[in-house]
Amino acid sequence: MGSSEPLPMLILEDIHKFYDHLEVLKGISLEVAKGELVTFVGPSGCGKTTLLRIIGGFTPLDSGHVVLDGQRIDHLPPNLRDTRICFQNYALFPHMTVAENIGYGLKIKKWKAQRIRERVEELLALVKLEGLGERMIDQLSGGQQQRVALARALSLEPKVLLLDEPLSNLDANLRLIMRGEIRKLQERLKITTIFVTHDQFEAMSISDRIVVLRDGTIQQIGTPIEIYEHPTNEFIASFVGYVNFLDGVVEEVDIGLNRMIVSTPVGRIRFIPERSFTKGDRVKLVIRPETIGLSRSVPAEGVNVFQGEVEIGMYVGSLAKYTIEIKGEKMIVDQSNPRETGVFKTGEKIYLSIPESLHILMKT
Repeated sequence: MGSSEPLPMLILEDIHKFYDHLEVLKGISLEVAKGELVTFVGPSGCGKTTLLRIIGGFTPLDSGHVVLDGQRIDHLPPNLRDTRICFQNYALFPHMTVAENIGYGLKIKKWKAQRIRERVEELLALVKLEGLGERMIDQLSGGQQQRVALARALSLEPKVLLLDEPLSNLDANLRLIMRGEIRKLQERLKITTIFVTHDQFEAMSISDRIVVLRDGTIQQIGTPIEIYEHPTNEFIASFVGYVNFLDGVVEEVDIGLNRMIVSTPVGRIRFIPERSFTKGDRVKLVIRPETIGLSRSVPAEGVNVFQGEVEIGMYVGSLAKYTIEIKGEKMIVDQSNPRETGVFKTGEKIYLSIPESLHILMKT
C-alpha cells in the first residue's frame, strides 16, 4: 500500500453563524495542516474573531462542522476540546502569581503538585520568564503578561493554539519583538496555530498562510507572497499594503513575445501577462508603490516611462514617499534609500518607470 497524505489537523466545514437575523459567517470552509500558522485577517466586523471563538467552543455555530485531528468537536464545550486560546486582554488572574496562573489549567486537570511545579518551570523558561514565577500579575509589563498568557495556553500542549489579537495592547516596538518571539516559539514547538489580527502587516510577517475575510466570507487564502503579489480582487490588493490602480483596455496581445499593451489614462503600458487576455478586455492594473522607479532624467530603458510632477513628498529616513501627478492621475511612489538618489521637491518634474511585471485584474 502506498503512503497517504496526512489528514489536516483542523477542518472547518461550511460554518454558518447568525446573530439574530444577521449572518456573520456565510459558509466558511478551511483546512489547516499540522504545525501550520494560519492568520485570519480582515476589517472590523468581517467575522474573524467569531470564527476563532467557534473553533475554541466559546461561540456556538448555527450549522457546519469543526473537525480536530479527525474528530468532530463542534458539540463539545471549550474545556473538552484540545484547543487553548489567548484572549486579547490576556484574561489573567490578578490575585494569583505568575506560576499559579500558568499552572491553573494543570491544577484543574488534577496534576500532582510536583509535576505542576516542573511543568511551570519548563514553561517559564520557554517564554523567557525564568525567576518571575512568584511575582504578581500587576508587577509585570504588558509584554511579560502576554508571555504568561501564552505559557498558560501552552501548559497542556493543545493540538491547536488560538491567538485572538494577542499583541494589540502592546506598543509598536514591543509588538514587533513579541511577533518574532511567537513565531519562533510556534516553529520550535511545531504547534498548529490560528492567529487573528486586523493588522495586515502583522499577518504578512508571521504567517504560513493568510485567510482574508470580508463580510463573513473568505476572499482569498494564500501565502503572504501570494496574497501580496497575486491578489484575486481589488479589495485584497488595497487591503494588504498601499497600491495604485490604473484602469485600462487591452490594446495589443503578442503571444509569441509574451507581452501585452494596455491603454491607460497616463499612456500605453507594456507588460508581461500572468494569464491570457483578449484584445478589448477592460482591466485594472495593480501597481505597488515600491516597484516604480523615479529619476530626474529619461532612463536609458525607455519602456513604460512617463513624466510627472511631484505633488507631495514625505521623507522618513530610509524611505521617501511621494504622490506624483501624471495627466490628472495620482500615483503613490515609495523610494528606498533616498540618501543615495536624492530627495525630489514639490513641483519638480520627474520621470517614472513602471515595471513590465504587473498584476492585472479583470475589471468588474
